[in-house]
Amino acid sequence: KQCIIRSRRCFGPPRVHVYFEDACTRHTLDADQTRGPTDKPNKLKYLNGGDNSNATTTEFENSTRPLLRNGDCNLPVQTVIADSSNGGNQLMTVYLNGGTAPQEVDKKIDDDPSGHEINSNARGVFHQILVTGAVLLLAAACGMPIGYSAVLLPQLYNMSEPLVIDIEMGSWIASVHSLATPIGSFASGPIMDHWGRKPALLAAIVPLFSGWIFLATASSHFLILVGRVVAGISVGLIAAPAQVLLAEIAEPRLRGLLIGAPFVSYSMGILLVYALGSYFHWRHVAWAGTILPLFSFVAIMFMPETPVFLARNNQLKKASRALTWLRGCPIQAKRELQQLVDRSKTESEESANQSLWQTLTKVSLIKPLIIINGFHILQILSGTYLVVFYAVDIISDMGGSDINSLQAAVLTAAVRLAFTFLYCFLLLMMPRRMMVIGSGIGSGISCLAIAIFMYIRLDAVKTPMDTYISAVFILIYIGTNTGFMTMPGIMIGELLPAKIRGRIAGNLFTIFNLLLFGVAKGFLYAKQIFKTQGLFLIFGIASFGASLLLYLMLPETKGRTLHDIEDYFQRPNWLWITRKRTAEEERRPKGSAEAEEGVPLKTVVRT
Repeated sequence: KQCIIRSRRCFGPPRVHVYFEDACTRHTLDADQTRGPTDKPNKLKYLNGGDNSNATTTEFENSTRPLLRNGDCNLPVQTVIADSSNGGNQLMTVYLNGGTAPQEVDKKIDDDPSGHEINSNARGVFHQILVTGAVLLLAAACGMPIGYSAVLLPQLYNMSEPLVIDIEMGSWIASVHSLATPIGSFASGPIMDHWGRKPALLAAIVPLFSGWIFLATASSHFLILVGRVVAGISVGLIAAPAQVLLAEIAEPRLRGLLIGAPFVSYSMGILLVYALGSYFHWRHVAWAGTILPLFSFVAIMFMPETPVFLARNNQLKKASRALTWLRGCPIQAKRELQQLVDRSKTESEESANQSLWQTLTKVSLIKPLIIINGFHILQILSGTYLVVFYAVDIISDMGGSDINSLQAAVLTAAVRLAFTFLYCFLLLMMPRRMMVIGSGIGSGISCLAIAIFMYIRLDAVKTPMDTYISAVFILIYIGTNTGFMTMPGIMIGELLPAKIRGRIAGNLFTIFNLLLFGVAKGFLYAKQIFKTQGLFLIFGIASFGASLLLYLMLPETKGRTLHDIEDYFQRPNWLWITRKRTAEEERRPKGSAEAEEGVPLKTVVRT
């Protein structure tokens, strides 16, 4: 294991701090400058600008950690970073038990970003979880307006309600939220690129809180529509910054879990508003909707801006503090900050000779855009959201008997929540490609099973058993297709280059929401033409098509840094399956999980 020595000169003998890279665990040694020859036992000799000094080592109690101590054999030279006597940091060579001159070492360990795995210690992981928790509160707050129409409309259709509505007004109240969301998505990109990810989220919470106030105090249909529009704009403003923020603060091994977690919270928000609507008046539910935005605003106030944004805007001191807090280790923070600064300088030099149009038409950007937009289209056509929106109508068509609409909504929301939990943990344990391709194949098979069942029962007399069988098929479909629901945010957070991640992410969410609104609005007309069984046949074909697209083009991103992913898209290949395999990949069996996961996307030659 690599170790890092830090020495600070002060009054008295200097003290040496030893950091082990696997968890940035620090151990402290007392260094005596006046010790004898280097060939005495238990001596650590280090070179600092030509000044040879000796330090007595101590054995560490935790035997699972690498030890700096005398041994029976010659230990290899180790490359370290140390504080010099003038307070700066410099490269030092450490060798144990005397020995001869320092050997040649592989400086790529310190100089090449791809040669270093980014891992935080326990404190850093805890801080990343705290940031994610703040975003989860906000994601749940965004889920509540989505499900609120299912609570609001049944009560407004009641003739005893002062603000009673007809079907036309009800359709506008239900759909205007989705129509307003792209407005916020389009504006979110420039806002978070100019002011930062954290300020963008804080600003977006204000209209969300205001929207609930409009709804809770509405005295006319117009004010209800205003509240829905304002809340919809806010949800659009939040989507892209939340995903980008989590992608930029998370270390590679946790990034999939942290980016996927908001979808769990989003589903919980929908389920929460359904549960509240079962017992309380719609105005009371609206007042309850103001609580989560307030809590999330306070939580986000105390979290740092992302180091990526700070480094790209030359706020290096703030970036260093943010990285140290997020990683829990100053050495790790310094190395990662240097990577961010180097990449930012390289991109600035390239941008000096490029227009915005040239930047947007670079092949390294077009590749991820094809993957993301292609998947968005096929995901919507696979029915991911349509079955959620129209679950009651679809089950009624399949089974021929009506069921309680609120029961159906709660059941589908609960199943979606349970499987979102499952897929988030699968993101932590499984390669991305394996999970999402398997999800597409599973949802495709379930859709074909539904279509075949409906064709078989087309002219038969519908029975209650048909309803139960249909419900089981629908729930299986929702469970397998939930893997698709978690992927758009992960793709946007991982695949887009940092230089224009904010701007492009907002535009992609805008396109996605517009497509979703159009398809959802035309669903009932399509059902009249193709019938429900025909729609599920289309859903199945789209699911298989999405799996094929991702199999061909989606790179494996689990365990890779965002820098490595950007570097991959600069390669000449368009298809993942035709990439030039690295030397380390060649040593692993093709198709194995080890070959797909955790291997740097570019070759690193070590001396």
